[in-house]
Formats: sequence, C-alpha cells, structure tokens
Amino acid sequence: MTAPRVRAAAAAVGLTAAALALTACGSSSSGTSTSGAGGGKSAATATSAADLGGMDALVAAAKKEGTLNAIALPPDWANYGALIAAFEKKYGIKVADENPDGASQDEINAITSRKGQNRAPDVVDLGNSFALSAASQGILAPYKVATWDDIPAAQKDAGGLRYDDYGGYVSIGCDAKHVTVCPTTFADLLKPEYKGKVALNGDPTKSGSAFGGVFAASLANGGSLDDIRPGLDFFHKLKANGNFNPVESTPATVEKGETPISIDWDYLNAGYAKEFAAKGLDWKVAVPSDGQYAQYYSQAINKYAPHPAAARLWEEFLYSPEGQNLWLQGFSRPVEMTAMAAKNTIDQAAAAALPPVTGTPAFPTSAQTDAAQKAVLAGWAKAVS
Repeated sequence: MTAPRVRAAAAAVGLTAAALALTACGSSSSGTSTSGAGGGKSAATATSAADLGGMDALVAAAKKEGTLNAIALPPDWANYGALIAAFEKKYGIKVADENPDGASQDEINAITSRKGQNRAPDVVDLGNSFALSAASQGILAPYKVATWDDIPAAQKDAGGLRYDDYGGYVSIGCDAKHVTVCPTTFADLLKPEYKGKVALNGDPTKSGSAFGGVFAASLANGGSLDDIRPGLDFFHKLKANGNFNPVESTPATVEKGETPISIDWDYLNAGYAKEFAAKGLDWKVAVPSDGQYAQYYSQAINKYAPHPAAARLWEEFLYSPEGQNLWLQGFSRPVEMTAMAAKNTIDQAAAAALPPVTGTPAFPTSAQTDAAQKAVLAGWAKAVS
C-alpha cells in the first residue's frame, strides 16, 4: 500500500471528554536471552520494568540488544519520525522500521509468519480491532509501563496485552488555493463546486482513516453506531454526482493538486498543513460538526520479540511524558493527555494547536465496529462503482 499509511478501523471506546476538550538484529531469535537483573525474569517474560530490576536494568538490557524491529511506522504519521529519532538519540538503539506504509494486518502477518526469526517485529501499532484480534490469537506479550495508571481503564487490556496510545477525529482537509470556499461539513461535500475533488486516504475495507470517513459520513446522514449504511449511501451519492475522487489522498497527491479535498484524521491533515505552509500551500483543516467520529490506535509487544528488552523500553518511552508530548506535537491526542494536564506535564502550546472540536464524538463498541467493517467490506465496491 502507498503512503500515507493505511490502518485497520478501530473503536475509540475510552476517549475521555476531558482529553478531547484539551484538544499511528542483535539478540537471540528466541527472544528469551536477556536475563533480568532483579527478579530473575528474562526480558521476554517481564511484565514490568520492575521484573528486570527497574528502569536502569531495562535500559542496560535494551542497549545490549542494540536494535528495535518496528513495522508500519511512517515518519509523517502522528510524528513518528520525531519519536523514532528521539528514542535512538536517547538510548543509542537503532530502530529498524520495515514497510513504513504497511497496514495493521501486515503487522500481524509479520508476527505470525516470522515466529522465531530475528527479523520479526518487536512491537506493533495496531488499529484497535486488530489489536483485540491479535490479543485473542495469543501472539502478544503482557506488559505494563510505569505510567500504566495514567491510561484510562477502558483504553487498555487489564492484563497488559494492548493499550491505546494516540488518537484523533475524522477531518476534512482542503487546499484553499485551489478551492474557493473550503467545505467544513459532510453536507458541504455534496455541493456541485466540489466536482471531482473529494478523496479518501485509502480504501475503507483496508484503511482505518478511510473507514473512519465512512463511519463519520454515516453519523452525518442519519446513521448510528449500529448502522453504517448511510455512510455507504453518502459515498454512493458523492460518486453519482461526480464529486468523489477515487485517487488515494497522500501528501504527494495534495502537492500535485490531484486531491484538493481529503477526508483523513485531523492529526494527519493538521500535520500536512504545517508541512505544506513551507511549500506555499494553504491547507485548511475542519472537524465536521455533522459527523464527529474519533479513534485511537493501540500499542503491543510481540510475544516472540527478537529484542524483548528493547521492545519494553520502547513502550516505556512512548508512554513517558516525553513520548506522549511528541505525539501531541504531531497534532494527535495522546492517551495520557488528561493525566498529564492534571500533573502539569503536558505541552500546553501543542495542546492549544489541536484542531478545534465542538460537541461530543461517537465511539462504537468492538461489536459495532466489527459489524460496520463487515458492512463496508460487503458494500463499498458497489457504493462507488
């Protein structure tokens, strides 16, 4: 798949109102060779830093491994480029990011097909529903970061198999230099002046952002968390009146003027606005008031990680104030945002720069998400044919 990264659709069941208001080769292939300095556990079985004797021991073990195998982390997605660079600089551990533009299913496939291999991913960043699926397959390792209590209970597996990390809203990005009046709602997108201009970031049967766009469109057109059909009907109408653009929206297509209006996560559209400003483009971002849909992605550790200590240190870094604020600086809403605001560890300027949101977003349950995914899989091709 091509950039930007496509992700499996996810349920944002625990995004708190408060957070939104403030507002992706050195060790043994067995993954069990790093011994703990404290309780005697190996890194592969450690469920917390304390199991290895504390953070200093975890850092030492991870540095000895020297490498972290990541997968499907594009640098322009939720500020992952800065996160990877900061981790490498802080710990001297090389992050090998394979297939940056891959999808959640690609990550799961890599875990299952490379079990026991040194090139297997150590960590994964998955759409929520895929994270739940991976947990049920028994391929994830339980681990609780030091800031575990700052992650809302509804946004983590009680046993530590998976935990939400960052999220955002479906938004409408618009090239104001090529579009006279930018749309701000789904209803606007049907206007004749947007003929051939409205694109999605991928195919909603494979892409989490595109799936989110269909769900948001459903909510804007009389649908509900139990009924995504109005979203499919909306895109059928968008296609019938000539407004739907089948080109997958990416930064490159925006710069070329091929996709002047893009339905995508607000943190991606907001990030593009910052990037495009330096290139003379005026990229406007709006969270549509008539169809608010939000989602988080989840972190997890491969149960058979070839670099088990580095994998656990990576999670500790991501959920530290430093890591959480780097996500925030990428315009995404970190899962510990509410706790960080209370502790005054949040980057206030970055929080203030988030795209404004009004009203209350909708969060489907896992069952509702599964049903919606099946409906989109069965009906998308017909809707836009």
